[in-house]
Amino acid sequence: MGGILLLEDGRSFSGQGFGASASLVGEIVFNTAMTGYQEVLTDPSYREQIVAMTVPHVGNTGVNASDEESAVIHPRGMVARSFSKRWSNHRAEGGLDHYLRAAGVPGLDGVDTRALVRHIRQKGAMKAVISTDGRPAAELFELLESWPGMSGRALAVEVSTPKVYTYADPDSPTWKVNVLDGGCKQNILRLFAQTGARVRVFPAHTPANELAQDADAVFVSNGPGDPAALPKMKATLQSLVGELPLLGICLGHQLLALSLGAETYKLAFGHRGANHPVKDLATGRVEVTSQNHGFCVTQESLEAVGARVTHVNLNDKTVAGFVHEDKRVMGIQYHPEAAPGPHDAQHLLLERFARFTKGA
Repeated sequence: MGGILLLEDGRSFSGQGFGASASLVGEIVFNTAMTGYQEVLTDPSYREQIVAMTVPHVGNTGVNASDEESAVIHPRGMVARSFSKRWSNHRAEGGLDHYLRAAGVPGLDGVDTRALVRHIRQKGAMKAVISTDGRPAAELFELLESWPGMSGRALAVEVSTPKVYTYADPDSPTWKVNVLDGGCKQNILRLFAQTGARVRVFPAHTPANELAQDADAVFVSNGPGDPAALPKMKATLQSLVGELPLLGICLGHQLLALSLGAETYKLAFGHRGANHPVKDLATGRVEVTSQNHGFCVTQESLEAVGARVTHVNLNDKTVAGFVHEDKRVMGIQYHPEAAPGPHDAQHLLLERFARFTKGA
């Protein structure tokens, strides 16, 4: 069956339908990772986005339950140059086509993704509709016009856990971390557990006194949407600043910066992929990192509130990490847990966060 990707500026890209037969609206973005499409699909940070993969072949290793970063598929669609209908991998439990169909998510195969990515880089991320059910163009434009977009959306609340749960509880924990969940990836929790931590996960709107109870540190997770649209989470963190160590990744990094009084802004087309070089300004070490975000923190605003930039994205010199020693706040913009991606920065989760919590 034929399909189309229609952008809000009128540009369109044709292809063949893959996955579910549907028409869904989202923000069109691209990911430059060479593998890890299943982790991308199950990452809550991709909520209501349509993801174009720049790698030419997607789906050839199948899917399996072990690689899921959450229980559901979050993007509104996936676009590729070539989806593989045949898969081969000793870990695979099924194919990507059935995986998408079962979730009601359409895919578009045979798209000129190089032209699509060049267009996004020039024009910026924008609204788009992916259609594989033959719906007429007039209806697709109506869908585009009715979708509110990403700015001002509190999507993190939608993907947060509905109730508190304990992820890891060893007999003699090395430290205790409470996670404020705005769309936390499973590999973050896995790595915290590997450090010997007791890990508890809390809903996005948990009151500060409950969140800080019996914890050595509060960790604020990754997640989708606009950090400025989460005033309750920001207020909670503001009341905790200086009370105990606060740690954050991606959306959590942005929320912690906002809680200190810094400012965020929307990137033109975001950082999404597993090959972004980041420099640690203290050591000079460059690490290849996994990233997935559409918003960023300004360096000037961080410095104005007494924070120090610790890491810089070498592609565009944007802030990739900060610390406020006096108030015991540390944020990392990228994903040290990878999934997918390189493991260069995993030491931040396996060692650095715990040392910072303990004042080392």
